[in-house]
Amino acid sequence: MGYTQSAIDQAVFFKLIPQSKHLIVVAVHVDDCTIAASTACLVEDLKAGLVCHVEVTDLRELHWMLGIQIQHNCEARTISISQHAYIDSILHYYHFLDCKPLSTPMDTQVRLTSEQAPLTPAKFTAMHNVPYCEAIGVLNWAAVAMCPDITFAIATVAHFGANPRPTHWEAVKRIFHYLASTHNLCLSYSETQCVLEGYADADSSMAENHHTILGYMFLIDSGAVSWSSKHQEIILLSTTESEYVVAMHGMKEGL
Repeated sequence: MGYTQSAIDQAVFFKLIPQSKHLIVVAVHVDDCTIAASTACLVEDLKAGLVCHVEVTDLRELHWMLGIQIQHNCEARTISISQHAYIDSILHYYHFLDCKPLSTPMDTQVRLTSEQAPLTPAKFTAMHNVPYCEAIGVLNWAAVAMCPDITFAIATVAHFGANPRPTHWEAVKRIFHYLASTHNLCLSYSETQCVLEGYADADSSMAENHHTILGYMFLIDSGAVSWSSKHQEIILLSTTESEYVVAMHGMKEGL
């Protein structure tokens, strides 16, 4: 029996062995693959089969993947993933290694708008040299990979990428300051009992163009496995409508 491609993620393949109820999961990224299975023997058998067809470099137990560090604690039966190396590298690149740490990624007292702080010629020239979109791009990878706590902030500042103002750049810098205080935190997963929790909410209070920001998060045994925060494409006419829409998106992700 061959492997089945996941209907949700085309880079994930799995095989369920009916007799023993054992499961093998293979996640592929270009020419790298990560193998997880119910028993170590299944992993070794799969690697032995791959060697017969292609040249394979066996890196043994997984410790790094796509810049994410994976740590195993056999005694506590937990797996933790951390992006501290990547976060440290972007803090160093943008000269925020020695910045003042902050406890929140956004200042809720500041309302960001497109017309904020009209630019003088001097400020326009200064903003022209600011790597605004580039910074949002590198921060977004952290948000997608394992930092759900900055997804709302990223979705908010990304909205002004076409014409950023100094106030928007200050908001981006605040996210870096926040990461400087949380770069050593990690996502931890324990022995699963398959308890699924989901949360979804909508926030239209900060959206000047009435495009509501929708967000959801799903956890398995208290470990975050899926999250999103983005502007809704359609304009909603009431908070009731926005709650219905975010409930629909959350339910789709839950299914």
